[in-house]
Amino acid sequence: ELFVELSNRLRVNLMGYDYSGYGQSSGQASECNTYADIEACYKCLKETYTINDDQLILYGQSVGSGPTVDLASRTPNLRGVVLQCPILSGMRVLYPVKCTYWFDIYKNIDKIGSVACPVLVIHGTADEVVDYSHGKRLWELSKEKYEPLWISGGGHCDLELYPDFIKHLKKFVVSLGNKQAEKATD
Repeated sequence: ELFVELSNRLRVNLMGYDYSGYGQSSGQASECNTYADIEACYKCLKETYTINDDQLILYGQSVGSGPTVDLASRTPNLRGVVLQCPILSGMRVLYPVKCTYWFDIYKNIDKIGSVACPVLVIHGTADEVVDYSHGKRLWELSKEKYEPLWISGGGHCDLELYPDFIKHLKKFVVSLGNKQAEKATD
């Protein structure tokens, strides 16, 4: 239902997927498999639907920010990236470590600087699963920052209920369309 509402309200086409081992997907849940899952989605969009990178806005929520940032860091011509309640890394969700260990997973903190397109970060200030400082830091480290949305009192799984959520997403999508039009006239 949320995908349909987002598609209608933002006037965009959406493609979603379940990670291996989650939802309707079979297989084993692992970091490596989530990267393969988003890569398969990306390949489908490119090959089956002939979508160009500059038409794609990647969206990752919570742990889903890991595969999203990974793909975005390797795909230079994306239109944009949205990170909702993103994690700095798997280890940093559990412990406030200062460095990245080799065994850490979803090392967004080390990859976000390689994302070459506009990045919108949305995070609730009362998120009890992933501290709001994660979203704030990823936004600070982004090369091409878009005005973030910090939802006062917002939690981890309720941000869509706040009116500013859709308004800000729409503003971001419109700004990316305007930016694309400017590129075409240059």
